[in-house]
Amino acid sequence: MIVGIGTDLAEVDRYRFDDVKLARFARKVYTEEEMRYAKRKRHWPERLAGFFAAKEAARKAFGHAIPWRSVSVSHERSGKPILLFHPPYDGLPASRGVTRIHVTITHTATMASAVVILEAD
Repeated sequence: MIVGIGTDLAEVDRYRFDDVKLARFARKVYTEEEMRYAKRKRHWPERLAGFFAAKEAARKAFGHAIPWRSVSVSHERSGKPILLFHPPYDGLPASRGVTRIHVTITHTATMASAVVILEAD
C-alpha cells in the first residue's frame, strides 16, 4: 500500500557553483558520498540537482522537513538510486511503517526530476 509520494524538479543551473560556493552549499545539503559520486561525473551539476530533487521529494513523501544531510542518495550495484537515512532520522521509515522506498531520478542538461514512493505492508 502506498503511504506517501513526493516529486520535485530542480533547475540544473542553480547547482553550477564555483569551488568556494560549492563547498559551502555542499556542507549544508550533501553528504561526502554524494559529493564524491557527483564530482566523478562529467556533468556533475546535473547529479547535484537530481540529488537535491530526490531529497526534496522524500521530504514531501514523508510530509515534513528532514534535514538535508540526514537523507542521502546512494546507488545499488546496478546503478539504481536508493535513499539512506542517517541519525537521528535512520529510524524514520520504520517508525512510519514504511517497508519499501522507491526512488527515481532523471535529468537533462537543464532540469532534474525525482519521484519518491513510500510503501507499507
